[in-house]
Amino acid sequence: MKLLHIASLLSLVAAAQAHMEVSWPPVFRSKFNPRVPGSLIDYDMTTPLKADGSNYPCKGYNVDAGTPEGSPGVVWRAGGTYNLTVAGSATHSGGSCQASLSYDRGRTWVVVHSWIGGCPLTPTWDFTLPNDTPPGEALFAWTWFNKIGNREMYMNCGAVTIRASGYAARSPADSIYNRPAQFVANVNNGCSTLEGADVLFPKPGPDTDYDSDGTAAPVGNCGASGRRTRPSRA
Repeated sequence: MKLLHIASLLSLVAAAQAHMEVSWPPVFRSKFNPRVPGSLIDYDMTTPLKADGSNYPCKGYNVDAGTPEGSPGVVWRAGGTYNLTVAGSATHSGGSCQASLSYDRGRTWVVVHSWIGGCPLTPTWDFTLPNDTPPGEALFAWTWFNKIGNREMYMNCGAVTIRASGYAARSPADSIYNRPAQFVANVNNGCSTLEGADVLFPKPGPDTDYDSDGTAAPVGNCGASGRRTRPSRA
């Protein structure tokens, strides 16, 4: 009986271990963001979104946009290649991730890059902004659908400043205006992912990396699972 009790405690500890969170670029309420005062830091940033969807998007922290603690932490130029870094100890054998932008403070999102499989088994992930990404302040989001474990959606967001590139999109498909919506699942929206497989995003976009030994399409009403943004043309 004592051994069973110890095993139960160990399983609880394992469940409570940090999952993964964005450490760069700076995101809202993060301990890695020097703009966030101690009183606002979320020390549970690695937890997934609520299953009822009540804190989608951004765990509700997109309300910080436009505040001093939510000011942009990086300046990116359209057409440039940048990276995001994740930290944590529980990768759940990887999964699939996306990097997205929003120009309306999180109401709608457009995908910049998708990684199908292997994410986030390494800490740093590169992506390139389309040449015609509009200038101005935007929200950046990292979303993750874990391969093993409870069916969950993880999401961290932060503010970024975008500078114009002066170049047109390389092709119509590459244009920011033709990119797909952010994929959304496991948050009471009628769409879910399957355990044991890397979710195959229905519309991953033209910039997609594949590193999977087994994918599965999402199940349910996933055709409109994401919410598409139409960035304003500068």
